[in-house]
Amino acid sequence: MSKTESRMVALGTVAPDFALPDVVTGHTITRDALLDGRQGLLLFFICVHCPYVKHVEAELARIGGEFSPALGVAAISSNDVAAYPEDAPDQMKLQAQRLQFSFPYLYDESQAVARAYEAACTPDIFLFDSTGRLVYRGQLDDSRPKRPSGGGNDIPVTGRDLRAAIQDVLAGRTPDPNQRVSLGCNIKWKE
Repeated sequence: MSKTESRMVALGTVAPDFALPDVVTGHTITRDALLDGRQGLLLFFICVHCPYVKHVEAELARIGGEFSPALGVAAISSNDVAAYPEDAPDQMKLQAQRLQFSFPYLYDESQAVARAYEAACTPDIFLFDSTGRLVYRGQLDDSRPKRPSGGGNDIPVTGRDLRAAIQDVLAGRTPDPNQRVSLGCNIKWKE
């Protein structure tokens, strides 16, 4: 598994608009609908096959369930499914059902949304405040999956870093700007 860091987009960046299909319901979901009347917007760029995502997917599901509807929450998969069929919408739907996602799981077939958000890896996490400005991007926590070639750690998955940022947003505070990169597999771009 390759290790790619998130790009750490500038804090204060406005969340780009999107309209993407939810693989579970078939409905088109927009950025504005997710943010409307909520205290913020939380987006997870993930996929089905990535070992880094598999390591944290249950915690992402818990966080999404715990903090919606205060936050608009969605997961987005942008991988090239021609090259990675295990990340196709039917497999995404099974992942969402298995993890009991309480939030939409969106398919970015054109990869335009991933490019607009400058997403680089899976998982890549973005938290925006109620005005749609970026206040957190980076790691879920310090836990890393064990790798066959070595590396990783035995730190439990808690979501500590993201949870702290979400608590700040919900309390009307600005999260600490000292944030650590997310690590994961690179997004599988189309050629």
